[in-house]
Amino acid sequence: VSTQSTGSSGINAEYGKQWYQRRVREKFSGKGEPHMEGESGDLYFKVKTLRHSRFHRKGDDLYTNLTISLQEALIGFDMNILHLDGHKVPVKREAVTWYGATIMKKGEGMPNFENRNKLGNMYITFDVKFPRGELSAEEKESVKAILKQASVQTVYNGL
Repeated sequence: VSTQSTGSSGINAEYGKQWYQRRVREKFSGKGEPHMEGESGDLYFKVKTLRHSRFHRKGDDLYTNLTISLQEALIGFDMNILHLDGHKVPVKREAVTWYGATIMKKGEGMPNFENRNKLGNMYITFDVKFPRGELSAEEKESVKAILKQASVQTVYNGL
């Protein structure tokens, strides 16, 4: 838990686990405007956490999705994800990466609230973007020859 002073008002705000939640309301007793009788009222401070465009936090862990091309999914890729603090997180795949696969980058999450030296993990889930357009008969045969994969059409209850 950390403490942050707001300056000359003498209010100290402790922020910890609750501060990354969607909405927090803090009450500072006796720190508001004085009443007619001279006693100060209470000051309420509301914090609203906005959604981030690339990351979702759960505890100390960060979650994100990464869209790759079908070509990258099949032959691999090497890229970086820009972390919240500006450093680059390398993501390299040399094997086939299928849609929905998730990898973990150890220690690339958020600092722990009780122990700032302990970091969570980053979980990256892959989406695969298929090319638009049609393949010619010749291209279809080339894909079949490269993949050497028999049909595996199976109907099942995936719920």
